[in-house]
Amino acid sequence: MTTFGDRLTEQTRLRATPLCVGFDPFPDLIPAIFGPKGELETLERFFSAVIEEVSGQVPIVKPQIGLFEPWGADGVALTAKLARFAHDQGLLVLMDAKRGDIGSTAEGYARAFLGAQAPTPCDCLTVNPYLGLDSLQPFADAAKANNKGIAVLVRTSNPGAKDFQDIDCSGAPLWVRVGEQLISLQDELMGQSGFSSLMVVCGATWPSEAVRLRTILPGTLFLVPGYGAQGGAAKDALAGLVPGPNGHEGGVVSSSRAILYNKAAAEAQSLPVWRKAFQETLKASILELQAASKDVVGAS
Repeated sequence: MTTFGDRLTEQTRLRATPLCVGFDPFPDLIPAIFGPKGELETLERFFSAVIEEVSGQVPIVKPQIGLFEPWGADGVALTAKLARFAHDQGLLVLMDAKRGDIGSTAEGYARAFLGAQAPTPCDCLTVNPYLGLDSLQPFADAAKANNKGIAVLVRTSNPGAKDFQDIDCSGAPLWVRVGEQLISLQDELMGQSGFSSLMVVCGATWPSEAVRLRTILPGTLFLVPGYGAQGGAAKDALAGLVPGPNGHEGGVVSSSRAILYNKAAAEAQSLPVWRKAFQETLKASILELQAASKDVVGAS
């Protein structure tokens, strides 16, 4: 199997879009046609339908495990089941779990998500770097051994990111220092495509920071949250990505609520009507990013 970085680059070029569809279950927003509000079976029917709709159109999906965990062990089991179904449909899976710990505990988390027989399978896992580089190494080791990836939090999309990530550290903000410390991991996980299986999180709400981070980590993939419902514009979301042979590449732009819960789909009274409304929203996001990519290339 090729590395995660190479697989993602290949799929991004094949689909001609860096769009990643996030799976954020909000029971009040799931259309009634999928079943009673708040039941786990309703979530399964809804997200299984979403997987069928996005298959062949985007390279990757991103389940947010924290929003499945309120259903307990059954919710976690559903996350794993949906990940396996997404793989069966030809999609890559980026598990948004933001794990981070030290020693044997980190190794346990790494086996759970990135191991060869991971019970919650994924191609890439989000991780928190603030316990130090030694806390990232077990995840990097598992990723390297099993051709998977890790997505390290660097400049997150929330307004409160500045509370800690902007703290001055010897003349540069903390997020810059974190990025600099990741250069060795970038190189350790480098693939044949020129992109590493190391990914860094940099929100669409911080385009100038994304440009700066790209200069620090030229071969690293970017995970860009904040596009869509959080207010990030398409052009800003592409700031840290790079022009490729079929549009911008070098990472993914994630959108969850704006695609999953658009008004027309939410009000659908039948599955065919829902599918039509969902496809219109999905294609609009793909086209918006493609148009922004052309504008960015044209301006440069």
